[in-house]
Amino acid sequence: MGSAEDLDYPQIIVQYSNGFLISKVMFTACELGVFDLLLESGKPLSSDAIAAHLGADTIGMERLLDACVGLKLLAVEMTQEGALYRNTEISNIYLTKSSPKSQYHIMMYYSNTVYLCWQYLADAVREGRNQYERAFGISSKDPFGAMYRSDEEMLKFMAGQNSVWSICGRDVLAAFDLSPFTQIYDLGGGGGALARECISLYPNSAVTIYDLPKVVQVAKEQFVSPEERQITFHEGDFFIDSIPEAELYIFSKILHDWDDDKCKQLLAKVYKACKPGGGVLLVESLLNEDKSGPVETQLYSMNMLVQTEGKERTAAEYSKLLEAAGFGVIQVKRTGKLYDAVLGRK
Repeated sequence: MGSAEDLDYPQIIVQYSNGFLISKVMFTACELGVFDLLLESGKPLSSDAIAAHLGADTIGMERLLDACVGLKLLAVEMTQEGALYRNTEISNIYLTKSSPKSQYHIMMYYSNTVYLCWQYLADAVREGRNQYERAFGISSKDPFGAMYRSDEEMLKFMAGQNSVWSICGRDVLAAFDLSPFTQIYDLGGGGGALARECISLYPNSAVTIYDLPKVVQVAKEQFVSPEERQITFHEGDFFIDSIPEAELYIFSKILHDWDDDKCKQLLAKVYKACKPGGGVLLVESLLNEDKSGPVETQLYSMNMLVQTEGKERTAAEYSKLLEAAGFGVIQVKRTGKLYDAVLGRK
Protein backbone atom coordinates (compact mmCIF):
# COMPACT_ATOMS: atom_id res chain seq x y z
CA MET A 1 0.00 0.00 0.00
CA GLY A 2 1.36 3.42 -0.96
CA SER A 3 1.95 6.16 1.58
CA ALA A 4 -0.08 9.35 1.79
CA GLU A 5 2.75 11.12 -0.03
CA ASP A 6 2.16 8.89 -3.06
CA LEU A 7 -1.46 10.03 -3.45
CA ASP A 8 -2.41 12.81 -5.84
CA TYR A 9 -3.13 16.04 -4.00
CA PRO A 10 -6.94 16.38 -4.25
CA GLN A 11 -7.84 19.22 -6.60
CA ILE A 12 -10.90 20.08 -4.53
CA ILE A 13 -8.68 20.80 -1.51
CA VAL A 14 -6.54 23.11 -3.64
CA GLN A 15 -9.65 24.95 -4.84
CA TYR A 16 -11.06 25.33 -1.35
CA SER A 17 -7.73 26.46 0.06
CA ASN A 18 -7.49 29.10 -2.65
CA GLY A 19 -11.02 30.41 -2.08
CA PHE A 20 -9.87 33.27 0.15
CA LEU A 21 -7.13 34.23 -2.33
CA ILE A 22 -9.57 34.26 -5.25
CA SER A 23 -12.09 36.50 -3.52
CA LYS A 24 -9.40 38.91 -2.32
CA VAL A 25 -8.09 39.30 -5.88
CA MET A 26 -11.59 40.30 -7.02
CA PHE A 27 -12.16 42.59 -4.02
CA THR A 28 -8.79 44.29 -4.52
CA ALA A 29 -9.35 44.93 -8.22
CA CYS A 30 -12.71 46.47 -7.33
CA GLU A 31 -11.27 48.57 -4.52
CA LEU A 32 -8.42 49.91 -6.66
CA GLY A 33 -10.83 50.81 -9.47
CA VAL A 34 -9.44 48.50 -12.17
CA PHE A 35 -12.82 47.61 -13.69
CA ASP A 36 -14.08 51.20 -13.56
CA LEU A 37 -10.97 52.51 -15.31
CA LEU A 38 -11.19 49.94 -18.11
CA LEU A 39 -14.88 50.69 -18.63
CA GLU A 40 -14.26 54.45 -18.76
CA SER A 41 -11.26 54.14 -21.06
CA GLY A 42 -13.33 52.53 -23.79
CA LYS A 43 -10.26 50.65 -24.99
CA PRO A 44 -7.81 48.00 -23.69
CA LEU A 45 -4.93 49.31 -21.61
CA SER A 46 -1.47 48.07 -20.70
CA SER A 47 -0.60 47.16 -17.13
CA ASP A 48 1.77 50.14 -16.98
CA ALA A 49 -1.01 52.53 -18.03
CA ILE A 50 -3.44 51.04 -15.52
CA ALA A 51 -0.86 51.23 -12.74
CA ALA A 52 -0.08 54.86 -13.60
CA HIS A 53 -3.76 55.85 -13.67
CA LEU A 54 -4.47 54.16 -10.33
CA GLY A 55 -1.26 55.10 -8.54
CA ALA A 56 -0.10 51.51 -8.11
CA ASP A 57 3.16 49.64 -8.44
CA THR A 58 3.69 48.35 -11.98
CA ILE A 59 4.83 44.86 -10.99
CA GLY A 60 2.07 44.44 -8.42
CA MET A 61 -0.56 45.66 -10.86
CA GLU A 62 0.60 43.31 -13.61
CA ARG A 63 0.26 40.33 -11.26
CA LEU A 64 -3.19 41.45 -10.15
CA LEU A 65 -4.34 41.88 -13.75
CA ASP A 66 -2.99 38.46 -14.76
CA ALA A 67 -4.78 36.85 -11.82
CA CYS A 68 -8.01 38.56 -12.94
CA VAL A 69 -7.46 37.12 -16.42
CA GLY A 70 -7.13 33.67 -14.89
CA LEU A 71 -10.41 34.24 -13.04
CA LYS A 72 -12.07 35.41 -16.29
CA LEU A 73 -12.75 38.84 -14.83
CA LEU A 74 -10.45 40.39 -17.44
CA ALA A 75 -9.38 39.41 -20.94
CA VAL A 76 -5.89 40.00 -22.35
CA GLU A 77 -4.73 40.63 -25.92
CA MET A 78 -1.08 40.28 -26.89
CA THR A 79 0.12 43.01 -29.29
CA GLN A 80 3.49 44.21 -30.55
CA GLU A 81 3.42 46.81 -27.78
CA GLY A 82 2.74 44.14 -25.14
CA ALA A 83 -0.27 42.85 -23.22
CA LEU A 84 -3.48 44.93 -23.29
CA TYR A 85 -6.24 44.27 -20.76
CA ARG A 86 -10.00 44.78 -20.99
CA ASN A 87 -13.06 43.91 -18.92
CA THR A 88 -15.10 40.82 -19.59
CA GLU A 89 -18.88 41.20 -19.84
CA ILE A 90 -19.38 39.90 -16.30
CA SER A 91 -17.06 42.57 -14.91
CA ASN A 92 -18.74 45.36 -16.85
CA ILE A 93 -22.15 44.29 -15.51
CA TYR A 94 -21.37 43.36 -11.92
CA LEU A 95 -18.03 44.86 -10.86
CA THR A 96 -18.14 48.45 -12.14
CA LYS A 97 -19.66 51.07 -9.85
CA SER A 98 -21.80 52.68 -12.53
CA SER A 99 -23.67 49.54 -13.63
CA PRO A 100 -27.33 49.23 -12.50
CA LYS A 101 -26.50 45.67 -11.41
CA SER A 102 -23.21 46.59 -9.72
CA GLN A 103 -22.13 44.40 -6.81
CA TYR A 104 -19.26 46.71 -5.92
CA HIS A 105 -20.72 47.82 -2.59
CA ILE A 106 -21.44 44.32 -1.28
CA MET A 107 -17.92 43.30 -2.36
CA MET A 108 -16.43 46.13 -0.33
CA TYR A 109 -18.59 45.28 2.68
CA TYR A 110 -17.40 41.69 2.56
CA SER A 111 -13.78 42.71 2.09
CA ASN A 112 -13.62 45.32 4.84
CA THR A 113 -16.13 44.02 7.40
CA VAL A 114 -17.32 40.44 6.93
CA TYR A 115 -13.85 39.00 6.36
CA LEU A 116 -12.59 40.58 9.59
CA CYS A 117 -15.27 38.70 11.54
CA TRP A 118 -14.51 35.48 9.67
CA GLN A 119 -10.93 35.56 10.92
CA TYR A 120 -12.46 34.43 14.23
CA LEU A 121 -14.69 31.67 12.87
CA ALA A 122 -13.08 29.06 15.13
CA ASP A 123 -13.90 31.24 18.14
CA ALA A 124 -17.48 31.67 16.90
CA VAL A 125 -17.88 27.91 16.62
CA ARG A 126 -16.42 27.34 20.10
CA GLU A 127 -18.52 30.06 21.72
CA GLY A 128 -21.67 30.06 19.58
CA ARG A 129 -21.76 33.84 19.25
CA ASN A 130 -20.82 36.64 16.86
CA GLN A 131 -17.30 38.03 16.79
CA TYR A 132 -17.64 41.82 16.79
CA GLU A 133 -15.71 42.12 20.05
CA ARG A 134 -12.62 40.42 18.64
CA ALA A 135 -12.87 41.95 15.17
CA PHE A 136 -13.71 45.54 16.12
CA GLY A 137 -13.42 45.83 19.91
CA ILE A 138 -17.14 46.57 20.40
CA SER A 139 -19.93 44.79 22.23
CA SER A 140 -21.48 41.85 20.43
CA LYS A 141 -24.72 41.92 22.46
CA ASP A 142 -26.52 44.17 19.96
CA PRO A 143 -25.62 42.88 16.46
CA PHE A 144 -27.08 45.85 14.61
CA GLY A 145 -25.58 48.32 17.05
CA ALA A 146 -22.26 46.71 16.10
CA MET A 147 -23.09 46.60 12.38
CA TYR A 148 -24.12 50.27 12.46
CA ARG A 149 -21.18 51.28 14.68
CA SER A 150 -20.55 54.36 12.54
CA ASP A 151 -22.42 56.31 9.87
CA GLU A 152 -19.84 55.11 7.35
CA GLU A 153 -20.39 51.43 8.24
CA MET A 154 -24.16 51.82 8.12
CA LEU A 155 -23.94 53.42 4.68
CA LYS A 156 -21.68 50.58 3.45
CA PHE A 157 -24.11 47.96 4.74
CA MET A 158 -27.16 49.66 3.19
CA ALA A 159 -25.42 50.13 -0.16
CA GLY A 160 -24.35 46.49 -0.10
CA GLN A 161 -27.90 45.28 0.53
CA ASN A 162 -29.18 47.49 -2.28
CA SER A 163 -26.64 45.80 -4.57
CA VAL A 164 -28.08 42.39 -3.71
CA TRP A 165 -31.69 43.39 -4.41
CA SER A 166 -30.73 44.99 -7.73
CA ILE A 167 -30.13 41.46 -9.06
CA CYS A 168 -32.29 39.28 -6.75
CA GLY A 169 -35.26 41.47 -5.84
CA ARG A 170 -37.49 40.81 -8.81
CA ASP A 171 -37.12 37.02 -8.53
CA VAL A 172 -38.46 36.88 -4.98
CA LEU A 173 -41.22 39.45 -5.51
CA ALA A 174 -42.47 37.60 -8.59
CA ALA A 175 -42.43 34.21 -6.85
CA PHE A 176 -46.07 34.82 -5.88
CA ASP A 177 -48.69 37.13 -7.36
CA LEU A 178 -48.61 40.00 -4.89
CA SER A 179 -50.82 42.31 -6.96
CA PRO A 180 -53.82 41.94 -4.58
CA PHE A 181 -51.73 43.59 -1.85
CA THR A 182 -51.58 47.35 -2.35
CA GLN A 183 -50.63 48.46 1.16
CA ILE A 184 -47.20 46.97 1.93
CA TYR A 185 -44.74 47.39 4.79
CA ASP A 186 -41.11 46.46 4.13
CA LEU A 187 -39.88 45.75 7.66
CA GLY A 188 -36.17 46.51 7.90
CA GLY A 189 -36.27 47.76 4.31
CA GLY A 190 -33.04 49.76 4.61
CA GLY A 191 -31.99 51.57 1.45
CA GLY A 192 -35.21 50.82 -0.42
CA ALA A 193 -33.96 48.72 -3.34
CA LEU A 194 -36.52 45.96 -2.70
CA ALA A 195 -39.29 48.54 -2.25
CA ARG A 196 -38.31 50.04 -5.60
CA GLU A 197 -38.47 46.64 -7.28
CA CYS A 198 -41.87 46.07 -5.67
CA ILE A 199 -43.53 49.23 -7.00
CA SER A 200 -41.95 48.58 -10.40
CA LEU A 201 -43.42 45.07 -10.54
CA TYR A 202 -46.72 46.02 -8.89
CA PRO A 203 -47.45 49.64 -9.93
CA ASN A 204 -50.67 49.81 -7.90
CA SER A 205 -48.82 49.14 -4.66
CA ALA A 206 -47.47 51.58 -2.08
CA VAL A 207 -44.56 50.48 0.11
CA THR A 208 -43.63 51.86 3.51
CA ILE A 209 -40.08 51.17 4.68
CA TYR A 210 -40.09 50.57 8.43
CA ASP A 211 -36.61 50.92 9.91
CA LEU A 212 -34.56 52.56 12.64
CA PRO A 213 -34.61 56.39 12.59
CA LYS A 214 -30.94 56.71 11.60
CA VAL A 215 -31.44 54.18 8.77
CA VAL A 216 -34.49 56.07 7.50
CA GLN A 217 -32.55 59.33 7.53
CA VAL A 218 -29.74 57.86 5.40
CA ALA A 219 -32.23 56.18 3.06
CA LYS A 220 -33.96 59.51 2.43
CA GLU A 221 -30.68 61.35 1.92
CA GLN A 222 -28.79 58.77 -0.15
CA PHE A 223 -31.08 56.21 -1.76
CA VAL A 224 -34.76 57.16 -2.20
CA SER A 225 -35.69 60.42 -3.91
CA PRO A 226 -38.80 62.45 -2.92
CA GLU A 227 -40.13 61.88 -6.46
CA GLU A 228 -40.62 58.19 -5.64
CA ARG A 229 -43.94 58.96 -3.99
CA GLN A 230 -45.08 55.33 -3.74
CA ILE A 231 -42.29 54.74 -1.23
CA THR A 232 -42.76 56.23 2.23
CA PHE A 233 -41.04 55.73 5.58
CA HIS A 234 -41.91 54.81 9.14
CA GLU A 235 -39.28 55.28 11.85
CA GLY A 236 -39.13 52.76 14.66
CA ASP A 237 -37.70 49.62 16.22
CA PHE A 238 -40.07 46.79 15.35
CA PHE A 239 -39.05 44.83 18.45
CA ILE A 240 -40.11 47.71 20.72
CA ASP A 241 -42.53 49.93 18.80
CA SER A 242 -45.94 49.12 17.37
CA ILE A 243 -46.35 47.85 13.80
CA PRO A 244 -49.07 49.66 11.82
CA GLU A 245 -51.88 47.86 9.99
CA ALA A 246 -51.18 46.78 6.40
CA GLU A 247 -52.14 44.14 3.86
CA LEU A 248 -48.70 42.64 3.33
CA TYR A 249 -45.51 42.69 5.36
CA ILE A 250 -42.13 41.80 3.89
CA PHE A 251 -39.22 40.46 5.92
CA SER A 252 -36.30 40.30 3.49
CA LYS A 253 -33.19 38.75 5.03
CA ILE A 254 -34.43 39.77 8.47
CA LEU A 255 -35.51 36.63 10.31
CA HIS A 256 -32.19 34.93 9.59
CA ASP A 257 -30.56 37.54 11.87
CA TRP A 258 -32.44 36.33 14.96
CA ASP A 259 -33.04 33.23 17.06
CA ASP A 260 -36.39 31.41 17.02
CA ASP A 261 -37.80 33.22 20.05
CA LYS A 262 -37.22 36.67 18.57
CA CYS A 263 -38.60 35.53 15.21
CA LYS A 264 -41.77 34.30 16.94
CA GLN A 265 -42.04 37.62 18.79
CA LEU A 266 -41.80 39.59 15.54
CA LEU A 267 -44.18 37.39 13.59
CA ALA A 268 -46.76 37.51 16.39
CA LYS A 269 -46.68 41.33 16.27
CA VAL A 270 -47.08 41.25 12.50
CA TYR A 271 -49.98 38.80 12.69
CA LYS A 272 -51.78 41.05 15.16
CA ALA A 273 -51.32 44.12 12.92
CA CYS A 274 -52.09 42.34 9.63
CA LYS A 275 -55.46 42.94 7.97
CA PRO A 276 -57.66 39.84 7.55
CA GLY A 277 -56.80 38.23 4.23
CA GLY A 278 -53.37 39.84 4.32
CA GLY A 279 -50.06 38.11 4.70
CA VAL A 280 -46.35 38.12 5.33
CA LEU A 281 -43.63 37.41 2.76
CA LEU A 282 -40.35 35.97 4.01
CA VAL A 283 -37.39 36.38 1.69
CA GLU A 284 -34.58 34.09 2.75
CA SER A 285 -32.04 31.63 1.39
CA LEU A 286 -33.60 28.23 2.17
CA LEU A 287 -31.65 25.20 3.28
CA ASN A 288 -32.61 21.77 1.94
CA GLU A 289 -34.81 19.92 4.42
CA ASP A 290 -31.92 17.57 5.30
CA LYS A 291 -29.58 20.61 5.46
CA SER A 292 -27.29 19.02 2.86
CA GLY A 293 -27.17 22.25 0.87
CA PRO A 294 -27.18 24.51 -1.03
CA VAL A 295 -23.58 25.26 -0.12
CA GLU A 296 -24.15 29.03 -0.51
CA THR A 297 -26.89 28.87 2.13
CA GLN A 298 -24.71 26.77 4.43
CA LEU A 299 -22.00 29.44 4.15
CA TYR A 300 -24.56 32.19 4.81
CA SER A 301 -25.54 30.32 7.97
CA MET A 302 -21.90 30.37 9.08
CA ASN A 303 -21.92 34.09 8.42
CA MET A 304 -24.97 34.46 10.65
CA LEU A 305 -22.89 32.79 13.37
CA VAL A 306 -20.00 35.25 13.10
CA GLN A 307 -22.15 38.37 12.58
CA THR A 308 -25.61 37.95 14.14
CA GLU A 309 -27.74 35.93 16.58
CA GLY A 310 -29.48 33.93 13.86
CA LYS A 311 -29.12 31.19 11.26
CA GLU A 312 -30.41 30.07 7.88
CA ARG A 313 -33.40 27.70 8.03
CA THR A 314 -35.33 25.14 6.03
CA ALA A 315 -38.75 25.86 4.53
CA ALA A 316 -40.30 23.63 7.21
CA GLU A 317 -38.59 25.62 9.97
CA TYR A 318 -39.89 28.93 8.60
CA SER A 319 -43.36 27.41 8.15
CA LYS A 320 -43.31 26.31 11.78
CA LEU A 321 -42.44 29.86 12.89
CA LEU A 322 -45.29 31.27 10.79
CA GLU A 323 -47.76 28.72 12.13
CA ALA A 324 -46.75 29.51 15.72
CA ALA A 325 -47.65 33.16 15.06
CA GLY A 326 -51.06 32.21 13.64
CA PHE A 327 -50.43 32.36 9.90
CA GLY A 328 -51.89 29.65 7.68
CA VAL A 329 -52.04 28.68 3.99
CA ILE A 330 -48.24 28.77 3.86
CA GLN A 331 -46.67 28.56 0.40
CA VAL A 332 -43.00 28.07 -0.44
CA LYS A 333 -41.36 28.98 -3.73
CA ARG A 334 -37.74 28.20 -4.50
CA THR A 335 -36.54 30.62 -7.15
CA GLY A 336 -33.42 28.71 -8.19
CA LYS A 337 -31.44 31.85 -7.35
CA LEU A 338 -29.77 33.02 -4.14
CA TYR A 339 -33.00 33.83 -2.27
CA ASP A 340 -36.35 32.09 -1.98
CA ALA A 341 -39.84 33.15 -0.87
CA VAL A 342 -42.28 31.93 1.77
CA LEU A 343 -45.79 33.42 1.95
CA GLY A 344 -48.08 33.04 4.96
CA ARG A 345 -51.69 34.28 4.96
CA LYS A 346 -53.95 35.49 7.76
